[in-house]
Amino acid sequence: MRKFWFQSFIITAFVFFMMWGAGKITDFKLFTAFDVVGQALKDFELTDYAFSNLRPDPTVDERIIIVNIGYLSRREIAEQIRIISQYGPKVIGIDSYFTCEGGLRDSVNCPELLDEMGNLLLANAIQEAGNVVLVSKLLQSDSLVNSDVVDAYDSMEYSDPIFSSVATNGFANLVTDAVFQDDIKLCRKFIPKWNVRGTDQYAFAVEICKMFDSVKTKKFLARNKEEELVNYRGNVEIQDIKLKSVRKKQTGSTNFNGMFYAVDVDQLQKGEILGDLFKNNIVIMGFLGGRFGDMTWSDKYFTPLNSKVAGRANPDMFGVVVHANIVAMILNEDYINELQDWQKYAIAFFGCLLTVALFIVIDAKLPMWFDALSVLIQIFLLLVISLLTIEAFALKSLKLDLTGLMAASALVGPCYDIFKSFQNEINRRLTKRRERVLTS
Repeated sequence: MRKFWFQSFIITAFVFFMMWGAGKITDFKLFTAFDVVGQALKDFELTDYAFSNLRPDPTVDERIIIVNIGYLSRREIAEQIRIISQYGPKVIGIDSYFTCEGGLRDSVNCPELLDEMGNLLLANAIQEAGNVVLVSKLLQSDSLVNSDVVDAYDSMEYSDPIFSSVATNGFANLVTDAVFQDDIKLCRKFIPKWNVRGTDQYAFAVEICKMFDSVKTKKFLARNKEEELVNYRGNVEIQDIKLKSVRKKQTGSTNFNGMFYAVDVDQLQKGEILGDLFKNNIVIMGFLGGRFGDMTWSDKYFTPLNSKVAGRANPDMFGVVVHANIVAMILNEDYINELQDWQKYAIAFFGCLLTVALFIVIDAKLPMWFDALSVLIQIFLLLVISLLTIEAFALKSLKLDLTGLMAASALVGPCYDIFKSFQNEINRRLTKRRERVLTS
């Protein structure tokens, strides 16, 4: 029995060695030009299917209202804030920077500076509201950039002091694989908190939640995770506030568009609202296109809710709606839990070990059927792992990252054959040498 498990362990170690070697080869991207399917599926995860197909339709979260600021000027945004404030919202979040791009503070590069009265009106509206959260940005200093450190920040960028000094500030950085803002962005995670030069900075959505419900926000921060998966539940619901009837106008290509109410750029000024919509609730102002239904990719992300789970063509969610989903997740205490790294490795190793042990038994007891049974077992394992991953996520919001186990299950058959070939060849050579000694 000890010899049996020792052999199983050695073959399992060989499988993981081959996995490591395959990973190193793919790092060189030698076959990228020929891997059309791989390129289409590179951003796909099994849990995306649960996100976009298996979950029930969301109910509208009436605590969170999204207001489209489109391409409004600063004085027009000030008027929006003034109108919203008179209805008594508990928090107003504004997903927009009020600063000069690139720090070029002249009227050519920053025409907003010409409207001094508009800037004063906006600053006054923010101050009078008294409950505004503005976005800031985590940045890397030049020294950190030159050190080639990735995913670390040591400085902040805020809106101009006339605005940021009279509001709470929370960083709007989302975790994506994009290098530049205009690149295609896939967002699955966000950073709840980051320490910058000894001071804890909090995410935009977290600051909104702190102001709305500090108890639930503390419970969320107590998870103490550097990155959190966003538990997406839905996109914006375009609603005629005045008539209280839903207009089926598509603003994104997701399967769930009924999570949040949204107000368009001109509805506030036209008085097409009911005051109760905002009272004691969260209002998040941000960009949803020039008007509802406009085709634009500006500040838009791919999310797991995308109706096309692989080979995505169009981004499906505006950044302000991503922040709204994070706020809803925190307030609903509806988090996604993940396996720790050591748990992933342990599951992969022991799952592979048991599979190898089963292969050894079949090879010894049913050698004629080994090839057929080993393939069937591998297919069965891959199907079970896939179904388990999807169901655990859909039912329990548990992300079972069993990629290692799937890779091991896919390689265990070929690796077993290779190892047995090596072992047989070594035994054959040793047997020949022994025969020579006995006959000499």
